[in-house]
Order: sequence, then C-alpha cells, then structure tokens
Amino acid sequence: MKLALKRIHTYFYRYSVGFFFILFWPVLFLLSKKTGLYKYINKLRQFIAFISSASSGIFYRATFEEPIDWSRTYVICPNHTSNLDVSAISVHLRNNHCFMAKEELRSHFILNFFFNTIDITVNRESKMSSFRAFKKAAEKLNEGVSMVIFPEATIPDVYPPALHSFKNGPFRLAIEMKVPIIPISCPDTWKVLWDTGLEFGSRPGICDIFVHKPIQTAHLTLDDADALRDEVHAIIKQKLQQA
Repeated sequence: MKLALKRIHTYFYRYSVGFFFILFWPVLFLLSKKTGLYKYINKLRQFIAFISSASSGIFYRATFEEPIDWSRTYVICPNHTSNLDVSAISVHLRNNHCFMAKEELRSHFILNFFFNTIDITVNRESKMSSFRAFKKAAEKLNEGVSMVIFPEATIPDVYPPALHSFKNGPFRLAIEMKVPIIPISCPDTWKVLWDTGLEFGSRPGICDIFVHKPIQTAHLTLDDADALRDEVHAIIKQKLQQA
C-alpha cells in the first residue's frame, strides 16, 4: 500500500510538471521566437520547477558556503542522484544558465523544448558530438551564460546512489574559458524521488543542496584539469559523507 501511494505521488508530480509546462506553453513559444529572449525562458523554467514541485509538496533548500557573485559566469558541477537535481539547482541559481545533458533525453516532450532553445545535448559515446557540445558550451560562456554540467554524466545505476568518477570535460572547459567552477552537493534528492531500477516512487519533502565556494581557474592550464577534477570530486564526496 505504501509503495502504491509513493508511485501515485510520482505520477502526480510528473503530471504537475506537464500541466504547468502546457499552461505556460504559449509564453514559452513566443519567447522561443527570438534568441535575445531566451534568458526569460530560463526564468520561466525556474518558476515551473518551483510551482510544480511545491504543488506536490516538494521544496528545495540551499545552503551557501559563501555568498556568490551572480554577475559572474561559472561552470557549475553538481553530483547527480535524482531527476529532482535539475529543479533543485535551477531554483537557486540567480544568473542566466543552461544545462548540458545526454542526447537520449530529447525524446522527452518537455525537455526537448529546452534542448531546442537554451540547453545543450551531447552523445557521450561520440567524440565529435562531445566536441560540438563543448564548443557550444564555450560560446554560451562567452555570452555570459553559466553552464551546469553533471560531471558523473548520468545518475548512477546503484541504489542508494554512490558518487561515481567524474568526466574531464567540465574542468577542461572551465580552464580553457578561465571561469570559476562551483561544486554543488545534492545529498538527499534521491530520498524524495527515487528509482532503483526495479521500483520507483516519491514523497513530499525538502531537498537540500549545498553550494560550495567557487574555485578559481584563471591561473590554471589544461595540465591541471585532472587535479581540478579530483579536487571537486573530493569536495563533493566529503560533503555527501557528512550528510
């Protein structure tokens, strides 16, 4: 019975996301007609993420290690344990930003809209696709748009989730573009919405994220990419162990 209720809650949450997306579709469609208005698509997505979650009893709470200068551009690197991570992070970012995600998500009717406007997809099995995706990400950074890239590349298959190794791409990008990296630890989103591979469910609750202080990269070279990757991995791992 409890599992059935948790599954019902998941469907309610998913339909809430769909309902608010469709409700605001006319505005999103008009904004999509001019690239200069794309930043407003991002703001509207943040609102949809908040209101659809809140209507399901899901809320997000962020703790900041230090105040963030949101006038700057960043490469933002969170760990990834739940589909709620995107909403939890998006709601608390106060600058224009976009996400990089795997190409398979284009099949999702809501996400496909954002991939066709503000976000970037990548086929991680293709070197050419990765090259093009990170080239586009560099262009976004040049335009003052922060990039959110999950360095694990996907949600881990194990349950409860364990922190996997990080890909090098986000760290090479940050060094090449001389922009700071912000690590973000998401310790408990998977406790609110989960998928074990055999069972799935969700419940009302508060998802916490911890926004670490930015790591400067202006003094680094590409030879330091591995060390930067390992530093960010260690920072997030330590925070997850404390949670």
